[in-house]
Amino acid sequence: KYPYLPGSSIKGKLRSTLERLLNKPLNRTGGSGTWRYESDDLKDGFTEVETGRFIAYEGANTCQISRLFGSTGGSKFWMPIETAREEGLYEENKNNPTSTINNQNCIRINRGRNAPARLIIRDCHLVTESAEKLKQVDTGLYMTEWKFENGIDRVTAAANPRQLERVPAGSKFQFELVYTVENKDQAIEDLQNIAIALAILEDDALGGHGSRGYGKVRFQNFQFSYRSLAQYRQITSTPPGTSGLQPLETIPNTQELLDNFGNLREYIEQRLLPGD
Repeated sequence: KYPYLPGSSIKGKLRSTLERLLNKPLNRTGGSGTWRYESDDLKDGFTEVETGRFIAYEGANTCQISRLFGSTGGSKFWMPIETAREEGLYEENKNNPTSTINNQNCIRINRGRNAPARLIIRDCHLVTESAEKLKQVDTGLYMTEWKFENGIDRVTAAANPRQLERVPAGSKFQFELVYTVENKDQAIEDLQNIAIALAILEDDALGGHGSRGYGKVRFQNFQFSYRSLAQYRQITSTPPGTSGLQPLETIPNTQELLDNFGNLREYIEQRLLPGD
C-alpha cells in the first residue's frame, strides 16, 4: 500500500559496496554474465572458475563479507588436504581429484558448508510523518511521482521521452539493522565495516538510474542498543514499561558516526563479556 525500501535491496548494495572496498576477488557467477564474491566454505580454499584457473577465497568464519552477509557453500571447489582432514571433510571426498595449488596439496570438495548472516536488515517503511505528507501530494499518483526525462539522438536530434515512477525527495523511512554477536573479537570490525559502507552509500546511490540522479539517500539519528543473553532470559520479569535495552546517545549522521566510532567501540566492549 505504501512505498517501502526492501531490506534485500539495501543488503545487496551494502554487500557489493564492501566487496569493492575490501577488494574481494570475483569467484562466483551471479547470472546474466555477472560475477560476485562468496566464500565456498567456512574454511579457506580455492574456487575453480574455469578448468585449471583457481581463485583463492577466504573462509566464511573469518571473511569480513561472508560473516556479515552470509554465504552459500560452493560446489566442486578445492581445499588443502590438511584442512579437509581437520574439518572432517576428507573421508567423504577422498576419491576426488587432488592438485597442487599455490604450493598446497589440495583435494576437490563436492559441496561446501553454508554460513548464516550475522546482519539482519529490515524492510524500511515510511515514518508516519512522511506517509501523511505523501498522501497529500498532487502528482496524479498515490504517494509517488513521475520523473519526466527525454533522451535526444545525437545525430538526428530525435526525442525519446520517458517517465519513471519514484518516491518524492525528502521521504523518510525507518531503518533498522540487527547484528548478532557470534565472535566478540570480530564484532568491532564488523560494525565499523557497516558504518563505512553506509557512509559510502550516501555518496553513491540506492537502486537503479543512480547516474541520472536517482537513489540518493542519507542516514540520520543513529540509535544503538545492546541486549545480552541474560536480558533475553530475564525478559519475562522485566518491569512494565522497560525493554531491558541499554541505549547509546543518538548519533545525528554518518559523519558523526565515523568521527566518534571510538565511543561506540567503548560502549560495545563494555558489554561483550564472555558468555554474553
